[in-house]
Amino acid sequence: MSLVSSNYAVPVQVNGYSCKNCTDVGYAEKHIDPAHPQSGPYNVDAESDPSRWNDAVTFGGRLSAIEQSVSRTPNAVGGLIDVRA
Repeated sequence: MSLVSSNYAVPVQVNGYSCKNCTDVGYAEKHIDPAHPQSGPYNVDAESDPSRWNDAVTFGGRLSAIEQSVSRTPNAVGGLIDVRA
């Protein structure tokens, strides 16, 4: 009995998209990015696709004023935060 994998051994290219399985190929054939299928064909809905949002932190309220003051003086004490572990 052989085991069948749902992913391809080597990704294939379809319409410029890297596809690793049949579902990805189906999206790519419709010009939908398999990595961001909610963006729709030709990325027409990319702005409303949450998988494309890259803001890790959004300051609001009183912190928004701090964010604006830091952007004017980037070398201020406390202006930069190193979050690397």
